[in-house]
Amino acid sequence: QVQLAESGGGSVQAGGSLRLSCAGSGYTLKVNCMGWFRQAPGKEREGVASIHNDGSTIYADSVKGRFTISKDSAKNTLHLQMNSLKPEDTAMYYCAAQRVCWSPTIYAPGYNDWGQGTQVTVSL
Repeated sequence: QVQLAESGGGSVQAGGSLRLSCAGSGYTLKVNCMGWFRQAPGKEREGVASIHNDGSTIYADSVKGRFTISKDSAKNTLHLQMNSLKPEDTAMYYCAAQRVCWSPTIYAPGYNDWGQGTQVTVSL
């Protein structure tokens, strides 16, 4: 099992930036894909971005050009750089790990392990 712990959330004004981090431990060598997801109150969890071990990435249309996913394999850490934040980005953000994947995916049911989440709040 992989343990994941997010950090870096907070409150920011619209147009600002935040950088989320996710520290992984456990069987991280068996992880092929990692992703960021978010869930706003009253809404379903949605995929934000994903990165495969080969470095390929995928983003939700709503964050393309504003968010960047990256990973530091040596430190077992995943990042999400969020720029030009909007109020609609307000949500709890989760990182997740998937052991078997052929390409990056933001399809949540495919992920095996999840962190506890970090809150991001964007105000006008």
